[in-house]
Formats: sequence, C-alpha cells, structure tokens
Amino acid sequence: MNLPIKTWFDALLHCQTKGKSYVLVTLLATAGSTPRNNGTKMLVCDDRAYDTIGGGHLEFEVIKQARTLLASQTTTQKVEHYPLSSKLGQCCGGATNVLFEVFTQHCKHLAIFGAGHVSQALVPILAQLPLQISWIDNRQEMFDELSQLNLAPNVKLQFNEFPTDCIASLPSDSWIVVMTHNHQLDFEIVESALQRQDVSFVGMIGSQTKARRFKTRLAHREHNQQTIQRLVSPVGLLDIPGKRPIEVAVSIAAQLIQRLASASPSESNSKQQWISQKQLMATLDKSQ
Repeated sequence: MNLPIKTWFDALLHCQTKGKSYVLVTLLATAGSTPRNNGTKMLVCDDRAYDTIGGGHLEFEVIKQARTLLASQTTTQKVEHYPLSSKLGQCCGGATNVLFEVFTQHCKHLAIFGAGHVSQALVPILAQLPLQISWIDNRQEMFDELSQLNLAPNVKLQFNEFPTDCIASLPSDSWIVVMTHNHQLDFEIVESALQRQDVSFVGMIGSQTKARRFKTRLAHREHNQQTIQRLVSPVGLLDIPGKRPIEVAVSIAAQLIQRLASASPSESNSKQQWISQKQLMATLDKSQ
C-alpha cells in the first residue's frame, strides 16, 4: 500500500517518478514577522499542493502564482516579493521573498513488448531516465518471476494475453520497442503500432534480414512506404558491437538516449530560461 504524501520532499520524489510537472516554492528571505522562516518549502502541482509555507492569504496567492507559471509549460525560476500587509489580507507586518522553481516534466512514455533476456537487461538502464515504462508480455510465468524483483517506480509490468490490444491505450507520442519471443507476434505488434500516426518511435529487435522481411510483408499488406519507413529495425546503435543481452541492451538504450537528448531544449535555450545569479541578487536587494 502506498503511504500518503505529506512533505514537499516526498511530493518531489513522487512527481519525479511519475513524470509530473511541479513548482518548488521556497521562502527565500523574510523580514519582520512572518508565518514561517527562511528556507521553508512547499510543492505545488496542477491539482494539489504539498506541505505549507504558513497558510493564509499568502499561501493562497503563492499557489495561484505557481499554477500560472505551470500553465506556461516552461522550466524557469522567478522571485516575487510579498509584503504581509492588509493588502494581502494578513497583518503580520513583515515581508518575504518567494522563489518559484518551475520544473516542467516532458516525460516520455515507452512501451516495451517482450520480457526476455534483452529486455531484462534493458529495463533497469532505461528506468534511470525520464521515462514512464510499460513492460508488456503475454507469458504469465515471466511476470511471476519479474514481479519478485525490486523494479523502479516508473516501470509498470503489464500482462496481456493479446499484447497488440495494449497499443490502442498508449498515450499520444509514445515510443514502442518490440522484442518478443515470437516473430509473428512481433509483426502483429509492429503493424498495429505503425497504424497509430501519433506514435513517434517504433523500434524492433532483430537482424537486417528480419527487418527486410517485415517491410516486405507490410508492403504486401498495402502499407505505404512512408508508414513502412517509420519502422526502426534493427533497433539500437549499430556501431556498438556485441550480441550478448547486455550489449544489445546498451545499444538500444544509447539510441533512445540520443532521441531523448534531441527532444530536449538546447543548452542555450535552457540557460535563457533560468534567472542568473546576478539577476536573482538584484531582485533581492531591491526588495530589502
């Protein structure tokens, strides 16, 4: 049973593992009488807030501002000055600077079909990345064994007698990696995945020969070349040698890491989203 989330620290861990956007709020500097001291934190999501910076109208306004920043879907920082006067509905007489740190999670969903040796080597690697992983197989005995492992919170085991049925329920922009124990099942999953235009990556393990045969079969089923070319097979970086499960897993993980990096904001854009230390200190000095 999951324990209730009470502190901002627990909430931060929860948001990170679930790929949920959040704002970390910190009382950065206080003067005079204030409800809480410097360094007090709370965490705000789109649906609820965790912990407290003292309650009252200050907290109400801070939560409102945090959700406004969340709506912009941009990772950023901002400092606001709040005098605790009658204007704010509080009569403490002090003042506080509040730091808003906005973390917008663009957490990719990855569906891995097949629970064999390669995927058993691959999943622990990928679980350390900002991914939500559905691990799907139609062999109950495999999951009886895997369920005994200490899997990461962002990995969900999913048994389904008909794995292709899982494709329709995947989130938009999902990635799919196919590596089942059965070539016919691989083909059915690939064909079903390619029929979803909003699935942004379809990769399949196998040889160049297997890839050619699958693409020929897809063409015979009257799939157009644009659809067929979306299939990435053999999946993984081909310049990483080796056929051991861990070697193949590292190759696939490296390719997915490249894709994650290319989908992230550039370093220069990222820097522009953050307030510089000089700007931050200038804001604080102005409010003193």
